[in-house]
Amino acid sequence: MYNILKESHNGIGMFLLFLLFIIILFLFVKFLFKNPFNKSAKIAALIGLITVHLQILVGFALYFLSPLGISNFSGESMGHPISRFYIVEHPVGMILAAILITVGYRLSKKTTLSDKAKYARILIYYTIGFAIIAYLIPWFLWS
Repeated sequence: MYNILKESHNGIGMFLLFLLFIIILFLFVKFLFKNPFNKSAKIAALIGLITVHLQILVGFALYFLSPLGISNFSGESMGHPISRFYIVEHPVGMILAAILITVGYRLSKKTTLSDKAKYARILIYYTIGFAIIAYLIPWFLWS
């Protein structure tokens, strides 16, 4: 079960990073060409939101089942950079990224905003969330 969750988390994570990049690029092009914030923009943003939340759910399960997660928490492990990364930095950062993406999606749904403001808000929050996710992926595992 642990290996399935770990591989799912890795796969969804790579897919999420690629998907968020494509969504941000798509919304940025629509913003530049001053297209209306229509159904395609809403669906693209929603797909990103759902994928982030799916990844967080798998990550929570993995955090409690993994030997690198909560079961590894101790004062000694906080002194070890890789253990600290898995116990604190990665989960907290990813939760923050998910919150930012959720807030960006939520703000884009306000009907009182202009299309330009909707695009701007969603692009800002999704880009910051994307940057946090990209920064906190354990790239050192593949080097």
